Order: sequence, then structure tokens, then C-alpha cells
Amino acid sequence: MSKAICFKEFGGPEVLGLCDVEVRSPGPGEALIRHEAVGVNFVDVYQRNGLYKVALPAVAGNEGAGVVEAVGEGVTLFKVGDRVAYAGALGSYCDKRTVAADRLVLIPDLVSFEQAAAMMLKGLTVQYLIRRTYRVQKGDTVLFHAAAGGVGLIACQWLKHLGARVIATAGSEEKCELARQHGADACLNYSTDNIVERVRELTGGEGVPVVYDGVGKDTFETSLRCLRPFGLLVSFGNASGPVPPVDLSILSQLGSLYLTRPTLNTYAARRADLEQMAAELFEVIASGAVKVEINQRYALQDAAQAHRDLEGRKTTGCTILLP
Repeated sequence: MSKAICFKEFGGPEVLGLCDVEVRSPGPGEALIRHEAVGVNFVDVYQRNGLYKVALPAVAGNEGAGVVEAVGEGVTLFKVGDRVAYAGALGSYCDKRTVAADRLVLIPDLVSFEQAAAMMLKGLTVQYLIRRTYRVQKGDTVLFHAAAGGVGLIACQWLKHLGARVIATAGSEEKCELARQHGADACLNYSTDNIVERVRELTGGEGVPVVYDGVGKDTFETSLRCLRPFGLLVSFGNASGPVPPVDLSILSQLGSLYLTRPTLNTYAARRADLEQMAAELFEVIASGAVKVEINQRYALQDAAQAHRDLEGRKTTGCTILLP
């Protein structure tokens, strides 16, 4: 049996509870993992509250790192004792689980279990956002919302490493200072600043070629109005709630804009893409260009409190659970 955090209905953090789940032996193409650390992400919240529908009852969580304890028939990529991590597989809030082996990646020696658990989903998200959805080039000016969160702090550092000029947003001066410490050239406080006006000032009235928006409802129209003609809005999250229905004519009115709603699961669906993405992520971590900030640690049984703090915007950087 495995200790896990389950939910039987959609709702607030209170629906999360500790439960015992059966751990089956790995079948063909599968591996049994003993978790050393588990990541906490906003997608976990969306699945718990029903914004993203999952089959119930469910074990929460999508990201973890640990040790391979057994492998099924046909698994050649990994062996017992390997240090591995994964992202994008529902059911990670537990001490042991069986997963598809082709979703795992080996953890380099220079990366700890905690770092791997904290950064896989967030780091791979940043990788596809800035290297594939819009391939940021040296000299580009980009706007990145919620820059003091786990995704945002990784993004600020990686964007700076690429030679980009980073305009960040955050909800307080303390969070803005954190973003600046991690590479943001400017940070706007969306509680007090007029974001559109300030972005226009910082870009000589032109606007930016790309906005990365993981906030959703509260920032969507602002993000569009920060773009220059032919600019791209990358809407990749809903921290403030889902974006309401959109009249697409606004894209033409504001300068023939582009809008996309990407997901990690699509970008990492092929094994070759997952390996390439993970290799690039581990490279910037190992080089020191990007540091993973784990600012919150909770015991597995305290997952509900971790969700309360995440939704209450009381967290910065990355959050993990320890089984």
C-alpha cells in the first residue's frame, strides 16, 4: 500500500485527504517509483477544483522524483536504483506509484531529488514557452506575468541567460524585488501600476513581441494591449480563473495579434521531445545559469495547506511535498 492524497469530489483544499492506495506491480513498459519529493503546481489546483476535469476518485499531483524499485517487461531505459523524475502524470501525491517508464527521465548527479521534483513541470514549461512556443532571441523584450512564482523565477533567469530584456509583473513590491534579483530588468506591480502604460513607456510606445501569461482572467486583456503589431500572447495558465469567451476581432483591432494556449503534455508527447527538453533544462541548471528556489516544504499529509497557500498567493518560487 501507498500513502496518498486523494479527492473524491471537486472543490476547495478541504476535499484533499490522506488515503491508502494499492500499488500494483509494474506491467509492460512501466516502472515502480519510490518518491523522495513531490512537486506542487497550479495544475494540481485546477484538477482538484474541477476546472480541469479528471476521473474521480483521484490521487492529486502531477510531478515527482525518486528511485526506481522495479521495472516491467520491455523497459530498457531504466533499471532498479536509478534516480528519476517526471512531470505531467496525474497521481504523484503519494510515497510510491507505478508510472509509464517512457515519461521518466534520469536525474543528473548534480541535481537533487528535491530540485528535480520542484522543477520538472515548471522547468519543462519554461523550456517549451521560451524555446519553442516563441523562440526568444538575444535582444528580445518580453513580458512575463507572475514572475515571483515557481515558473516565473525560472523564466526570469533563463530569459536573462538568453540575453533577453525581461519586463516582469508581480503582486507586491516584495515579489517584484524577488523577480529583479532573478533577472528581471523591470518589475511592474499589477496591484498599483497601470501595466499597459508602463510597458509602452519601457518599449518606447512599441509594445512587446510576446507576453507569457499564466494568470488568466485578470490579465488577459492587459496582455493583449501590451503587444506590438503581430505580437503573440501565450496564455498558459489560469491562476486568477479561466479567461472568459473572447471575441476574436480584438486580435485584428489591436494589430493582427496571435493567441495560443499551449500545454506541456502536447509539447512533450513524443519521447524524443521530452528527452531534448529535459536535457536543455538540466543543462541550464547544472551550469548555474538557472537556480531552483524551493521556498516552501510541506509534509505529504499537509497537501491541503500547501494548496491554500498557493491559491492565497502566499508562496514564492517552488513548493514541494515530502512523503
